[in-house]
Amino acid sequence: MDNIKRTVVVTGFEPFGEHTVNASWVAVQELKKLGLGKDIDLHVYEVPVEYQAVQSLVPSLWNQYDPQLVVHVGVSGMATTVTLEKCGRNHGYKGLDNSRFCPHSQCCIEGGPDCIDSVIDMESVCKRVTASGLGVAVSVSKDAGRYLCDFTYYTSLYLSRGRSAFVHVPPIGRPYSEVDLGRALQAIVQEMLDLLDQAEGKIHCRHVH
Repeated sequence: MDNIKRTVVVTGFEPFGEHTVNASWVAVQELKKLGLGKDIDLHVYEVPVEYQAVQSLVPSLWNQYDPQLVVHVGVSGMATTVTLEKCGRNHGYKGLDNSRFCPHSQCCIEGGPDCIDSVIDMESVCKRVTASGLGVAVSVSKDAGRYLCDFTYYTSLYLSRGRSAFVHVPPIGRPYSEVDLGRALQAIVQEMLDLLDQAEGKIHCRHVH
């Protein structure tokens, strides 16, 4: 088991609106340079800021890679910390995307639950990264904003039964550099994998053959 490479997919978004450079994709590219260690196969993708593109891309990532974890990263113009989102929400999508489209139903998955929580304990991730002395402030949120970030997160949580995560980053230089954000993502994803490993270890202990 230990010598099998595990797969992690991390996504950022293309530019939209005032974000002519999207800090999320810049940060994800920095993470790709840093890597997650030799036993993790890291794949990164730039996601279009379009509802219909998300509806086809997110399932294809899960089907193609069967990853242990998918982490979506988005930019928030209001954020001053790196923010871990606890849940995704199904309803309330009224904002037009980059192709001037909005779902007629204003929801992600018709008939899906109103809210899906990540199986990852974001409070624990936040505490552990903060304690590591990284020099980047990390916080936790319960509202990913009802735009493409939230839409992507909910879709991924629904498909993965909660094995997804979402991280909001502030714009570059407000206050962190792209290198800072890349290092923060590296620390966050490593802690998430560690928590997933611990959870699976407990499950395996209960099912010893």
